[in-house]
Amino acid sequence: MRTLIFGAKGQLGRQLQKVFSTAGEVHVADLPEADIRDDQSIQPLFERVSPELVINAAAYTDVEGAEDNLKDAFLVNETGARNVAELAAHHRVPVIYFSTDFVFDGSKDTPYLPEDPVAPLSIYGRSKAAGEQATRRANSLHFILRTAWLYGPGGNNFVEKILRAAAERDHLQVVEDEIGSPTHALDLAEAAFYLSRTKKYGVYHAVNSGAVSRCDFARAIVNAAELNTRIEACDASVYPTKAPRPTYGVLDGAALERATGQKMRPWKEALIDYLQNREENA
Repeated sequence: MRTLIFGAKGQLGRQLQKVFSTAGEVHVADLPEADIRDDQSIQPLFERVSPELVINAAAYTDVEGAEDNLKDAFLVNETGARNVAELAAHHRVPVIYFSTDFVFDGSKDTPYLPEDPVAPLSIYGRSKAAGEQATRRANSLHFILRTAWLYGPGGNNFVEKILRAAAERDHLQVVEDEIGSPTHALDLAEAAFYLSRTKKYGVYHAVNSGAVSRCDFARAIVNAAELNTRIEACDASVYPTKAPRPTYGVLDGAALERATGQKMRPWKEALIDYLQNREENA
């Protein structure tokens, strides 16, 4: 299996390389050599590699920055997604696109299903929802994987931010009115691998099982890291943001489990594994 991965330098891209290289050739692409915003920039890669699977892990992920840079966010997350999916379709191969819980508005009080209607609150969420639609329209052989609260080696993610802050301060205030499903990038990469081995194309939710508030997630991080920092609960108004966020972004992964026969492990188990192996994977 020859796999072409865009966004290979990111925290997810690195794990995708690790997982997919166990089953064949992996060819990687990222800025500045390959810019998915420009189809002429990436077309030669398709000709040279002749991929059997294409993975688009490239994304504009600056949630706050997107509010002031709508054009940039949509160029990467929508136009880039369309370019990758169209070229994959031209070569008659499947494409994987990664999306986010930010396509929902957080108004539910039960986990979101893949078929629930999207209602993004932010520019970032709108751009990712547009990327989903562009991918679906461009290539019928698509796997769209929505995930949430992603963390992994080499990323500037919530886990790393809490660890850095906890190393410098004896107490932290963390919001308790945001609920979601923390997800280890390695587990997401493995879920993508298992799904790619099927022909069950469509939209799926891929998160570590369970749900937790940001505050309790932070507590779990400092406890697992054996730090003494005290975590105090607060509401989101303490940290005002430009981009509105879904207060409830829990995703239901049952459809993915049915498709692959694999269940993603609980978020606590994944977090402990990440912290135990963090230094060697950095």
